Amino acid sequence: MAVTSQTHRLPVRTLVASSAGNAVEWYDWGIYTAFSIYFATQIFPSGNETAALLSTFATFALAFFFRPLGGYLLGRFADLKGRRTAMLLTIVLMSGGSVVIGLLPTFEQVGWLSPALLVLARIAQGMALGGEVSNASAYLAEIAPASHRGRYSSFFYISTGAAVLIASLLGFFLSRNLDKAAMASYGWRVPFLIGGVLGLIGLWLRRELKETEQFEENKAKAESLRNPLLITLKEHPKAVGQLIGITLLSTLSFYTFFSALTPFAVKSKGVNDIDVFLALSIGTVVFIALQYPLGWTADRYGRKPQMLVWSAAMALLVVPLSSLVQPGLVNLVIVFAVGLGLYTAMTSIAPAIMSELFPTELRGLGIGAWYNLTVAVFGGTAPLVIQAVGGTVFFWYVAVAAVITFLAVLTLPETKGVRLS
Repeated sequence: MAVTSQTHRLPVRTLVASSAGNAVEWYDWGIYTAFSIYFATQIFPSGNETAALLSTFATFALAFFFRPLGGYLLGRFADLKGRRTAMLLTIVLMSGGSVVIGLLPTFEQVGWLSPALLVLARIAQGMALGGEVSNASAYLAEIAPASHRGRYSSFFYISTGAAVLIASLLGFFLSRNLDKAAMASYGWRVPFLIGGVLGLIGLWLRRELKETEQFEENKAKAESLRNPLLITLKEHPKAVGQLIGITLLSTLSFYTFFSALTPFAVKSKGVNDIDVFLALSIGTVVFIALQYPLGWTADRYGRKPQMLVWSAAMALLVVPLSSLVQPGLVNLVIVFAVGLGLYTAMTSIAPAIMSELFPTELRGLGIGAWYNLTVAVFGGTAPLVIQAVGGTVFFWYVAVAAVITFLAVLTLPETKGVRLS
């Protein structure tokens, strides 16, 4: 049933509180790749820098494959026990993993125990993020009036962008004030320990969040389900396919611009690391600034037109943009600002789009399992793939993904102003 728009005052405090934990999650996730170029030879054998970096990215990818498990377990937990409780649990897991990484002994000190502890910390973070994305998305969508769901959803990636901006500014500040030896020795630990502090702040902000009415009304339905993951496939196969299709380009966009490009530009293209962090920071400001306006646009004009423009533009522009990844701040700013600006057309409404695909009793698990499986396969391997095959092949890979996503978007119904089921 469509709902007409009316005057509505945004509950900014609630939106900030529900999104703040997500910011902590993505900050902790983002600093891993941003600072990997410094700690790789501290945690893995230092004799071969390339092998150490590849091992670090392999650990990054491994954590992704625990995201579907976290999405399934914590998504089902949220469908049964509530979004709020699940969101408190995910932030503890994520920030705890960050503190462990910040305090890790080096390979020189304890040998292979160091990478083993890194793997365990990353598994905990992978499971946490798997649950966080689905549950925070569901929470934002469920508390929103139907006519404002895009605007509410935009706060999700405002917090994500803010988190990545903090991470990139930290990288810029530390790389500007510490030499490479100091960064490799202790500088890289600072942002991980800050992640622990941010986790405590996120817990404090989320402590007073109320459970959604949508969850309370459908809790009994969720409890009565048996084999809910199988139900998503049997009763909602089109929704599963659509979620995978739109997540394909979304995750490649995120990990291309926010993660993979930084080490690729520095290690493979000889770009100054300070320039990369500064350009990423500028692009992230663009990303944050466009979230709410594009959330409003989707509420006013619809989800599909916005998604089609994003996927078509990425298919046409991502390869030409890749040719600008070379020394020079202006080139890098263009790459990050254009890429992340286009990506905002999707991220501003991502929680709304995903939540509108599944009924409430399956929403946490449905998003958690299938979104995170797609992210694991394509996002988790992005830094590894770009290092292994080189930039030209990788960016054509992203362009092909954009075409697939465009076709998936064509099958979506328009859900502007439609109440959640």
